[in-house]
Formats: sequence, C-alpha cells, structure tokens
Amino acid sequence: MPRPPISSRIERRLAAHQALHDPVREPRNGLRWLPELRRWQAARLRLSFAYFLADPSRRPAAEFFLDDVYGDRDFTRRDADIARVMPMMQRLLPEKLLATVADAIELGALTQALDLRMAESLQALAPRRRKLDESLYAEAYRDVGLPRLRAHQIDLIRRVGGGFGRALKLPGVAALLAFSRGPARFAGLSELQGFLERGVAAFEELGDAEAFVAEIERAERKASKRLFAGEPDPFG
Repeated sequence: MPRPPISSRIERRLAAHQALHDPVREPRNGLRWLPELRRWQAARLRLSFAYFLADPSRRPAAEFFLDDVYGDRDFTRRDADIARVMPMMQRLLPEKLLATVADAIELGALTQALDLRMAESLQALAPRRRKLDESLYAEAYRDVGLPRLRAHQIDLIRRVGGGFGRALKLPGVAALLAFSRGPARFAGLSELQGFLERGVAAFEELGDAEAFVAEIERAERKASKRLFAGEPDPFG
C-alpha cells in the first residue's frame, strides 16, 4: 500500500498535535502535575546528555535535541508556520527533509499524549505532593504502561536525528535554507526557519551523525526497559 503524500502526513500530525495542546479539547492540559513533569523530564534529559554536552563537536546537536526535538518547549508557533506554508515547503524543500519535519511533529504529539497520561497518573498516585522525584516518576511510568508507544517515541527520536543527518548529504540544503532566511523572516516564519537551520547547523558539526543518534537511542531504550522492570536507578 503506497504511503500518503508528505503534505497529508504533516497535516494529520499537525491536527493531532494542536488537538492535544488545546486546553478546551484536552482539559488534562490544566493538570497541576503537567508543568512539574515537563520540568523534571527536561532536567533529567540534560543530565543524561551531559556526556554529549561536554564534547564541543556534539554539543550543538545535543542542545538541538534538548531544545527543539525532545525538550520542554512550546512548538505552537512552529506548527502554525508549517500549516501556513505547506504548499511552498513542498515546492522548495527536499522530501527527506519534509519527512523529518513530519517525524518531529509526530514526536511532539506523542510526547504530549504520554505526558498527559503521566500527569493524570501522578494526580492519582500523589494528589498532595508538589515535587517529582525518580521513584514517583518510575511508578507513574509503569502505571501508564504503553510499552509499544514508548518504543515508538524512541523510534521517532532516532528518525528525527537521522533525518537531519541525511539531509546534510543532499546537495544544496544548507544553501537553500540560507537563501530562504530573509523571505522567511519577512513572511513571519522565523520559528520554522530557525528550527530547520538549527537542526542542519547542529548536525553539520558532527563527525558521525548516525553514531550520535544511535547512542541516544541505546540509552533511552535501556532507561525505558529499566523503568518498566522497576529497577533502581533506571537512568544510570
């Protein structure tokens, strides 16, 4: 069965992402545990990425993952940019780069869906507590379950990182992004432009993008396995 056009994939992912962040359509966005969960996860990821952050050649890619791919960031403006210029993006950008954009949006939507479930679980498990710790996080992680979706979340992390690495091998991608910087700013598309530029620039400094992404994937799969197994110190 042929895959749907990239524009349809992106539009569906945008719709899901926007619905999950809409406080009217998704009241769990108002759960008091959600901001604390996001804060804790962002801090945990930065600690897990300490090895990469200490390496000058890998630091830009690590920061890109933490800030633009898998971190505690509001992607509403970026997604609005994408929705506005989808026809133009199809004409100008290589399909492999557009597929990476689709994967990034899907990752954001899936992460939000899992975070909402986690916040709901935390509310049930610890209604009077205010701060999250590793033990409570692990308990909520197991309570939510969904190991296949957790595995797919890590698949998407790998695909986004690998997609930017492969985009660099396409002729003219960096030049195309540099050329579109002015028009993007003029058109009010700076958030989308910045996301693409930061991704390409970060991976340009890596000697081996595939190895970098594979290390992240291995670490996250190991942590997920240990969390589900109830092992102590799941993040090592």
